[in-house]
Amino acid sequence: MKDVQPTTGPLRSKCEIAIIGGGVMGLSIAYQLAKRGITDVVVIERGYLAQGASGRNGGGVRMQWSTELNVRLMQESIDLCKHFAQEIGVNVWFRQGGYLFLARTDAERAKMERNVALQNRFGVPTRMLSPEEARAIVPELDVRSIVCACYNPRDGVLFPWPFLWGYAHQALSRGVEVHLYTEVTGIERQKGNAGGFTVHTSKGNVQCKRLVNAAGAWSPEVARMLGVELPNRPHRHEILSTEPLKPFLGPMVSVLQSGLYFSQSMRGEIVTGVTVEDADDGRIKMGSRLKFLTTIARELVAIMPRLADVKILRQWAGPYDVSPDGRPILGEPPGVPGFFLACGFVGHGFMMAPVIGKLYAEWLAGGVRHEVFEHCRLQRFDEGKIEREDMIIG
Repeated sequence: MKDVQPTTGPLRSKCEIAIIGGGVMGLSIAYQLAKRGITDVVVIERGYLAQGASGRNGGGVRMQWSTELNVRLMQESIDLCKHFAQEIGVNVWFRQGGYLFLARTDAERAKMERNVALQNRFGVPTRMLSPEEARAIVPELDVRSIVCACYNPRDGVLFPWPFLWGYAHQALSRGVEVHLYTEVTGIERQKGNAGGFTVHTSKGNVQCKRLVNAAGAWSPEVARMLGVELPNRPHRHEILSTEPLKPFLGPMVSVLQSGLYFSQSMRGEIVTGVTVEDADDGRIKMGSRLKFLTTIARELVAIMPRLADVKILRQWAGPYDVSPDGRPILGEPPGVPGFFLACGFVGHGFMMAPVIGKLYAEWLAGGVRHEVFEHCRLQRFDEGKIEREDMIIG
């Protein structure tokens, strides 16, 4: 693959589309636009590639959801992941070892059964398992507290960094500008019939006809520059990686009650995270806590005792971008035509980026506006048209 570097020098003074946020969502949209011949695109990123949530997640991709739209979206997104290396020219170590969800209560069993029935209706081969059947897939599990499980062998894991870098490389090679370490300081709507926006940054200003907000946990700050209030909020999510172990774990395993998840990388590390309560003060926090370490040690050893003596190599944190109903916020907000939202994905923007990037590019390039943009529009919160996603982990 020919080496292509991020853009240096000043921004273009004008472009067709500007994208704020150089994470996997913004870069996926940029690549898909360029693939369709729209290369007059500028991506503006406040830090380095993979600095935000895109470079700080566990790399899981799954079809197991509780809402029809998410199931269907992720069927297509996983298909795009399967062909990523061939299309983009970057190996992301994608492997479909499945997701194994574990339930500890009868209420979780009922939820699991509803979700599996939904997934089966759309061709996802998820199946309910007894605790003993779960142990047959992962013999090291302690299933004494487990009442049931569900498993889809087509879910999988990939390595986040080359996933992000691959989209960036292909967008840059097609003429898209990707400006790193560039802070957005203000946005103005242009006057006149032509519309559009002027984006003020630390590297100069750029005028664009259309503007995409793909800034993740920072998206409410960006939207506020145009007088748009978003309901999504940041939440710190922590994760760690252990020393490499001899390969033994096939699927991603998740305990619904605690939000614990863990998988084994191609190099042998156990990569794991768990939900830990945090002060909901609206701030983006990237620091790690001892509280997380003690919580995950207790939860992980309870479900897999053989990991009691494993050495931890590093731990880190990243921001979830949490919407009130656990579903993304997409499309144009009322009164601001040409301003497109791609935020509020909770912790799942990474796995949805391939399909959302494709659908956004098709719409912005003059094609069909997919139904996801209607279902996930900002106005749903005022209209009461909310369908909650309850298969949220981590």
